[in-house]
Amino acid sequence: MTTFTMLWRLVRYRPIWYTANAVVWSLIYLLPIVPGMLTKQFFDWLSAPESVQLGLWAILALLIASAAVRGGLVILGCFTDVNFRMRIGGLLRLNMLRHILKEPGARAIPVSPGEAISNFRDDVDQTEEAISWSVDALGMTVFAAVSFVILLRIDVQLTLFVFVPLVLVVTAAQLSTARLQKYRAASREATGQVTEAISEMFGAVQAIQVAGAEARVIRRFRALNDQRRGAMLKDKLLTQTVDSVFSNTVNLGTGLILLLGAQAMKRGSFSVGEFALFVYYLTFVTQFIQNFGKFITYFKQMEVAKRRMTSLMHKTSPVKLVEPQPLHITKPVEQPPLPVKTDEDRLESLDVSGLTYRYPETGRGIEGIDLQLSRHSFTVVTGRIGSGKTTLVRTLLGLLPPDSGVIRWNGRVVDRPGDFFVPPRSAYTAQVPRLYSDTLKRNILLGAADDPERLAAAIRAAVLEPDIAALPAGLDTVIGPRGVKLSGGQAQRTAAARMFVREAELLVFDDLSSALDVETERKLWERLFERRDATCLVVSHRKAALAYADRILVLKDGRLEASGTLEELLKTSEEMRRLWNRELE
Repeated sequence: MTTFTMLWRLVRYRPIWYTANAVVWSLIYLLPIVPGMLTKQFFDWLSAPESVQLGLWAILALLIASAAVRGGLVILGCFTDVNFRMRIGGLLRLNMLRHILKEPGARAIPVSPGEAISNFRDDVDQTEEAISWSVDALGMTVFAAVSFVILLRIDVQLTLFVFVPLVLVVTAAQLSTARLQKYRAASREATGQVTEAISEMFGAVQAIQVAGAEARVIRRFRALNDQRRGAMLKDKLLTQTVDSVFSNTVNLGTGLILLLGAQAMKRGSFSVGEFALFVYYLTFVTQFIQNFGKFITYFKQMEVAKRRMTSLMHKTSPVKLVEPQPLHITKPVEQPPLPVKTDEDRLESLDVSGLTYRYPETGRGIEGIDLQLSRHSFTVVTGRIGSGKTTLVRTLLGLLPPDSGVIRWNGRVVDRPGDFFVPPRSAYTAQVPRLYSDTLKRNILLGAADDPERLAAAIRAAVLEPDIAALPAGLDTVIGPRGVKLSGGQAQRTAAARMFVREAELLVFDDLSSALDVETERKLWERLFERRDATCLVVSHRKAALAYADRILVLKDGRLEASGTLEELLKTSEEMRRLWNRELE
């Protein structure tokens, strides 16, 4: 998809708003034609009153009226421009977000979060700017065409001198295209790195303090800022240089035109009114030349923004970036229906055969994993660090795209695990829970129905009652960004309660109890077994979880080393004995 194709598709997305915007701004730029003719009449009246049909007061009244009309059109133009830009920006952001949310969770964004924020903010703004200036370029072109005809009837030579600078401006813009794009790309990349550094610092404040790394972190942040400053300085300097070329070229042409006009008046071939008309139009023509050059600059920089946004939507057609979607700007957004468990969602058996995934960067991962989960079973996946435990559950749930393997739910093949393994069929808690700066209650419900009995049962199962009682506002306590006001164990149990409140058929825990004390962990597994209304797949190396397991899967180097009950594995598996004894030590 070329930049022009992208521009055209965005124009077609809301053609009525774009047309209205173009018409209004064309009228704004075309309206000075009338004051120009009135100005000619005014100066002709001063030099030869008998040659003018309108009186002085009529000319002044019409000048005031045209100024008032233009002011009203400018207000209307701001309204149409803002509305069109808002819709274009909303469409781009919506399509990028839709793509990210549909991708496997662990690989949804191919860049850093800071870089992605820059895509959503800066690159969308750059695209809006280019499309907005296309309207100005269109309106000014209409004005230039009309004024060209009028000026050509006055003096051919002078009129040609007006439009020669335009050719020079367009040439200068074309010559600077590659460097403009290079510097703009470097500026955007440096900005993304700074944004990412800020995000990392805010998310790891405690770790930085514990390590005493404040000075090192600040030095790195300053270095990134210096890099960003240099990149933005080059970008801004080149942009301003191009603008300066535009302005100075126009100014030199203006001076030459005024000299030629003065000579024409001296010869008597120019009236005072014609000279006034020429000078009046000259102001708007020079503005047209400058702004047309700006549009070319913005259009070239839009190429950089397009490449960056399409790179965020990797492995899909760039056309998806501008695919029409409803935005619900004037109407309330329809709330998605809450999932309702049906008989088809009931889990009787989950069978996995040959499940394989390798990380492209390292080649590590899992290979040929087979497992079977029966209804209400409690299966624990264990192994050394790096053995592939987390990769296994993420691949099973579709958070990583499997390279091969077959997953069957009650004998039926699951083609799209990422879409299938969602509540009420499945619920998942990652190693590091994702919490939000909202109340504890909303973090648990996260869009689920607010059923007091179900919420109370989930809180009890997660052993959260004493923690909630100790919080200043109980369930209504705001827990801060990423749940910073909670301890690690409280955050894990909040995520567990979020799973329990959905009453899913399959519960997947990834090292849930790693931050829990022994007593809390014991209560959590006991209460989970009391309910016994879900099938559990647990990643853990903790003794309490292993002791409760109906079946244990031992992974080593991405492969299934052994499987069985704890008693069986301690007798037959050397790897299991090493893992068990290491924990005892």
